[in-house]
Amino acid sequence: MEMPKPDPQILARKARIVARLRDALPGGVIDAEEEVRAYECDALTAYKCPPLAVVLPSTTEEVAAALKVCHAEGVPVVPRGAGTSLAGGALPTADCVILGVARMAEVLETNYPDRYVHVQTGRTNLSVTGAVEADGFFYAPDPSSQLACAIAGNIAMNSGGAHCLKYGVTTNNLLGVTMVLANGTITKVGGPWMDANGLDLLGLICGSEGQLGVVTEAWLRILPKPEGARPVLIGFDSSEVAGQCVTNIIKAGVLPVAIEFMDRPCIRATEAFAGAGYPDCEALLIVEVEGSEAEIDHQLGLICGIAEELNPVEVRQSGSADESARIWLGRKSAFGAMGQINDYMCLDGTIPVSELPRVLRRIGEMSEEFGLEVANVFHAGDGNMHPLILFNANEEGQLELCERFGAEILKLCVEVGGCLTGEHGVGIEKRDLMEVQYRPDDLAAQMDVKDVFDAGWILNPAKVFPLTVSAGRRRAPDQAA
Repeated sequence: MEMPKPDPQILARKARIVARLRDALPGGVIDAEEEVRAYECDALTAYKCPPLAVVLPSTTEEVAAALKVCHAEGVPVVPRGAGTSLAGGALPTADCVILGVARMAEVLETNYPDRYVHVQTGRTNLSVTGAVEADGFFYAPDPSSQLACAIAGNIAMNSGGAHCLKYGVTTNNLLGVTMVLANGTITKVGGPWMDANGLDLLGLICGSEGQLGVVTEAWLRILPKPEGARPVLIGFDSSEVAGQCVTNIIKAGVLPVAIEFMDRPCIRATEAFAGAGYPDCEALLIVEVEGSEAEIDHQLGLICGIAEELNPVEVRQSGSADESARIWLGRKSAFGAMGQINDYMCLDGTIPVSELPRVLRRIGEMSEEFGLEVANVFHAGDGNMHPLILFNANEEGQLELCERFGAEILKLCVEVGGCLTGEHGVGIEKRDLMEVQYRPDDLAAQMDVKDVFDAGWILNPAKVFPLTVSAGRRRAPDQAA
């Protein structure tokens, strides 16, 4: 069968757009078919679409120049950090330009007296701490992908991490941003101070998933390293009892720096992968506390006492830095370990901590109903769940079955008083579930905000809002591109 020939108008328009982008960003434009495929998806690899072109600016001014071209041409723009989004937040459309900030990775200023660091947002999460740790400071948010994920994506999705129970998520550690609007206007919101005058636009921007602008620089709060930290590992005979232990710890008024949960399928995989020496149990918790030695001993004493009331399989306090590293080894290896044994979809829903036993029990029941195994590993202290649904991507119908199962889990999160996402964002993964959590008026109000920042709706198209409710606001797909 003979392939149809490309429309000359399509080719001419693409050539004009790429030429204008090259004029604005010499050396920063990719348009070859085999090269743009590197950007056809993010970490939600079930969906792929090569973009029209990719631009890789090095400065805020270059971002503004690229956006001015795209705004004038009516070309959609998908901002991209490191591409670690698990919700399809950086998935391109065929007529879009990917705007990647990977080249923007400089530390612009460190200020220890006022406890902030000013960085370009292409810098990786872990390297922010790397820039200040020799002087006794650290950046608190620590998503599991922190070795690779960029600050730009952390801000877009309001990412958290294992230590968010004590230190909060990105929004609690973000002081200000430089952002470029859809038309290329450069604006600053907040800055290197504790609070800013006027409306809390910073709270609006953090978690907006690239819908309002492209964040190019950020002022981040840094904190002095704690005097010490020590974890305890607690194993249980059931996930429900482990969930009850989390509830009891929080109810007792103890504030660990982290409470992490893993169930048997995840324990089994991580043991084979990393050999951390975890106990043979149905579920385990890793609870870490910080402070002086006396404070640590007191807090761990309370936590172990709470755990003992629930007849744990094992309670193992760390006695050294090496033991602490081994306790954390399996948890930090969990996602890689699961990837070695199966395809999986990683969900992200948040529930009240008191509902953990009920939700874990119901997920187990649904696993039987759908015939798909689930491995649970998540930030239990703040109820941010990450069920991993295992499936065979090469078997017809398995992906669709997995997606239906995932939707039921997320609906359950909303049903018990939680929400669809804690830190991964909505992207395309949860887009059509937004109507489960929000009424039409609520969604309309959110879309009104996008209208103010991006009247043409060219930023991160077809994300967050259900297509049925946003159809009247989104610009028509440009078939010529």
